[in-house]
Amino acid sequence: MYIALLRFSANEAAAADHMAAHQDWIRQGVEDGVFLLVGSIQTGQGGVLLAKGGTLEELQARVAQDPFVVHDVVTAEIVQIAPNVTDPRLAFLKD
Repeated sequence: MYIALLRFSANEAAAADHMAAHQDWIRQGVEDGVFLLVGSIQTGQGGVLLAKGGTLEELQARVAQDPFVVHDVVTAEIVQIAPNVTDPRLAFLKD
């Protein structure tokens, strides 16, 4: 399981130019079953993805295709985690 932090870079002003393509990229990740949760980092610092399945290298390749990453709107940091304890509603994350 992975958490990807997409933090705005100095090129944040270009976000509007690439927002539609970025949203399409997010939708595809959800449809592919890779992204479980997508949200904003408060207060306007960027976004976060909770991803599951595949290898770190596969997720790195997918994130590298994000139009925000391609156009340097955000920088990406991916953290791999191994859930040990979960609320029963999130037990599927431990698989």
